[in-house]
Amino acid sequence: MAATLTVKAPARPRKLLASRRTRVGILYALPVVVYLLVLFVYPILSTLFLSLKNPDGSLTLHWYADALTGVNLSVLFTTLRISAETALFALVFGFVLANAISRLKPLWAGLAMLIVVVPHFISALVRTYGWIIMLGDKGLVNETLAHLWVPGAPYQLLYNEIGVVIGTTSVMLPYTVLLLYGVMRGVDRRLLAAAASMGAGRVTIFRRVYLPLVAPGLASAGLLSFILSLGYYITPALMGGPDQTMIASLINQQVTKENQWNGAAAEGVILLLLTFAGLLLVKIVSSLGASRRKRSAS
Repeated sequence: MAATLTVKAPARPRKLLASRRTRVGILYALPVVVYLLVLFVYPILSTLFLSLKNPDGSLTLHWYADALTGVNLSVLFTTLRISAETALFALVFGFVLANAISRLKPLWAGLAMLIVVVPHFISALVRTYGWIIMLGDKGLVNETLAHLWVPGAPYQLLYNEIGVVIGTTSVMLPYTVLLLYGVMRGVDRRLLAAAASMGAGRVTIFRRVYLPLVAPGLASAGLLSFILSLGYYITPALMGGPDQTMIASLINQQVTKENQWNGAAAEGVILLLLTFAGLLLVKIVSSLGASRRKRSAS
């Protein structure tokens, strides 16, 4: 006798909505959905439409062509260069600092992380003015160099790319240290001890054991610093000169001084696309790191 197989038909949308649990879930999610639509989706779509709009109301790509040519293109390259330099220096100093903290006992490591993180909660404007005071011709840095008889002191450390990179690196350093500390704290030190017991030197252990284990964290921290630096405004505007104009300052100038909202919208969309591309890279790197850790565990 042939067995009769019954396949349960999928629930229809009306039946799903008839469920009290579903209705309650929709009711709870509705404020969040409205919040995202009003404060996230709508502004982005409005900016996108504004960047494609001519003064007569017709659609055009003129503003994007203008944003990717001439001075605007130079500002975009300057933004990418300063963001890359900031990410590099934040990685170097963050790696050294996070590596030192990860070797401390939990109590001292917690206190050290507190010292790293607490300045981040101080206003960025206050910190920027602090750097301006320290890096000025009569500031602490140049006065110290002059007392040490360093040739060429005082140095010009403000209103150039050096000052901008110093300021932005100090802002991005806590993010880098936090990410790298979490990765480094999770490294199994027994692997390093096993490599040492088999005759590997410190350089070999660092290059072939330790560095591959923390590489995903390095990539994520570097990309995060790069992404955050792309749209940073306060420090480049106060510590940089005309040659260090970044895209956020350009957008501010177009809106407040030139009343050029369409061009500013195009610049904003380009900045948003660069940010999304960076976030996608972070996601890819994180996925690759997770898959590598699974292969290592197996």
